[in-house]
Amino acid sequence: MRGVVQVRLYATAREAAGIATIHRPTGPDGVVLRTLLRELASNRPQLALVFRHARFARNGTYLRGLGARLHAGDELAVHPPYSGG
Repeated sequence: MRGVVQVRLYATAREAAGIATIHRPTGPDGVVLRTLLRELASNRPQLALVFRHARFARNGTYLRGLGARLHAGDELAVHPPYSGG
């Protein structure tokens, strides 16, 4: 059975995609973050620029690098640079 990774988009990422949450089905081995980002940018090209400068958190913990594997039930938060005060 396949599960889902929930991708939450914030600020300019949400604006670029036009939605706040994306659900991506995944198999038992999950999906590598780099692959997931490539797929999302392919479907929504305006996200590619946002991803270059964003930080990514899996289940509330920021990830280092794009090689992390996401599994069914994980939540990926996409945090682009924020401005304001």
